Amino acid sequence: MKRSDVQPHDDYGFFGPGSVVWKVWSYPSAPTVGFQRAVVVEELDPPLVASVHNTQGIYERPRTRYDRTLRYFAMVAFAGTKDVCKAADVLVKVHSKAIGKLPYDEDAQGAGTSTVGTYDANDPASQLWIQLTGWHSILYAYEKYGPGKLTEAEEREYWEACAVAAELQTCSPDDVPRTREGVRAYFEEMRPKLAASPIAKQAMRHLLKTELVLPPMKWWEKLPAYVSARTLRIATLATMPRWMRKMAGLPHSRLLDVLVVPVMRLSFAVVHRSPHLELELISRLSPSTVPVIAPMKLGVPPLNEEVLTPAEARARHGYPRPADAHHDLRARQAARVFDKGEAASEEGLLESQEVLGRLA
Repeated sequence: MKRSDVQPHDDYGFFGPGSVVWKVWSYPSAPTVGFQRAVVVEELDPPLVASVHNTQGIYERPRTRYDRTLRYFAMVAFAGTKDVCKAADVLVKVHSKAIGKLPYDEDAQGAGTSTVGTYDANDPASQLWIQLTGWHSILYAYEKYGPGKLTEAEEREYWEACAVAAELQTCSPDDVPRTREGVRAYFEEMRPKLAASPIAKQAMRHLLKTELVLPPMKWWEKLPAYVSARTLRIATLATMPRWMRKMAGLPHSRLLDVLVVPVMRLSFAVVHRSPHLELELISRLSPSTVPVIAPMKLGVPPLNEEVLTPAEARARHGYPRPADAHHDLRARQAARVFDKGEAASEEGLLESQEVLGRLA
């Protein structure tokens, strides 16, 4: 990609150059190990995996689902505020159809007992789980396979930024921990609520198959791609706690955990030396994410060199807080699903293609 072909963003978004977010999220470990770890670990949350299982998107169109999800997270980190506000707003609409009854008792640890409770992808607790799992996984991968730990000041900035990004979800930024200790406490609090149900194990194994999100390749590209995908799988597993891998029935070789570290550190360091190589890597995994990160990678300044807060952006662009958005639509969807026993409507899903990328 040539620098002259890159479309600039309207502004620097919510973080901008020099921020710790751009430093961590722009490293090659983010869209690979970090992102894969996030989507795999998330499946242990019963409400979330129920939603994933109901849509079947990760099974029927894994490449498209990966592409759209990665694009959204990249937009929050790097895109202009108007585009991000629009994406956050349409995502509430998309999530409005992801509601239903839980197929497993949350306390059954996968025993498959009778249905208890409901799930809602817009629920603040589910959104907080996604937010913290994503941001923690990106940072963990950066520290393990990248330059190493952040300074204390950088880490404080990172979690403050996570709270800023939470304003683009339906959860409250007040619930986002601001320290490493606070984040650990959150995951310890969540641990008893996690369950390796049959659908969770199925989803986790499936999401570890990186080869499923790769584009069609020539015959001579397939073997290197397969080796790379398997190595990435090992690297992702090595970032997951042993209790979690044991719960989910995933392999955990101590030897491979150790051996994969220098391999990934060297690989990512080499890729990071070339912005064009980084963009090529992203284009293989998530084509629609390339125009989001290309301005940052190739040094193309935005039309307005400014950084806004979410409140400033909402006021300027005319969007409500996601937590306050589309309550009428959400109520209609709930009535269809819970009162009438019908499937939720597709409202918002087609609209999302313009913002988040194609559905198929």
